[in-house]
Amino acid sequence: MGELRDRMEADLRVAGYRESTQRIYLRSVKGFAAHFMRAPTELGAEEVRSYFLHLTERGISPSTQRIVRASLAFLYQVTLNRPHEIIWLPVAKRRKPLPVVLSPSEATELILAIRSPKYRVIVLSMYGSGLRVSEACALKCENIDSKRMVLHIVDGKGGRDRYTVLPQYLLRSLREYWRLARPKGPCLFPGRFSGSLHPSSVQSVIREAREEAGIRKPVTPHTFRHSFATQLVQDGVNMAIIQVMLGHASLQTTRRYVHVSVPGLGETPNPLDRLELPDPSF
Repeated sequence: MGELRDRMEADLRVAGYRESTQRIYLRSVKGFAAHFMRAPTELGAEEVRSYFLHLTERGISPSTQRIVRASLAFLYQVTLNRPHEIIWLPVAKRRKPLPVVLSPSEATELILAIRSPKYRVIVLSMYGSGLRVSEACALKCENIDSKRMVLHIVDGKGGRDRYTVLPQYLLRSLREYWRLARPKGPCLFPGRFSGSLHPSSVQSVIREAREEAGIRKPVTPHTFRHSFATQLVQDGVNMAIIQVMLGHASLQTTRRYVHVSVPGLGETPNPLDRLELPDPSF
């Protein structure tokens, strides 16, 4: 793929794709070519159909198939200028499970189980400000506006900048962390060698804290962002404001938290509890 790979990489840069997205797209196209052991220039619609049938039969998730489709769409529509090879291919439908959220008590237990000040403050920023883990890891001092009590998120998902809330407890925690760590360079949470901390490190710490706290839910860094949004919905915060704080391009994406936040659902009277049944004994 030598020359073609270079052309596609250049096209991705011109289009403004992030480096991480460029790597994913190029890797997906490489996998497509390797499957047929031929250059993509020699492959067309029939091979595309065959490849996606292969992915489906292997049980590759719809989300991954959508990424592969987007990669091949860029290759054929932009780099090769042959859109007819891919434009017909339907987008794989994916499940839309409800987000996993933590109760306030679960969030408290999990946060307290994180001993490292650095990682605890990162988690606090995700839970208190609705940040994605990559956004939390990339925070800089200049992003903190303590006078307006907001965080300025620069170059978030989709290249969008936004402001989100800065809670008092998070601000105090950030200041205490700074007093203890005195990080060098622009990043508040520097990585081991250079730049900002890698999100995978946060994932590992959260996994350990979840086990220590005895929480059975499948907790990931994004769970704290989901919990932030769900609590705001439950508290009656305007949906448009939540959309701005989360950085969603579409209000429809934000509205899914309505289905998670159902006040009083757990206390709803149930007909089964009204039956005069003996204590369960099997």
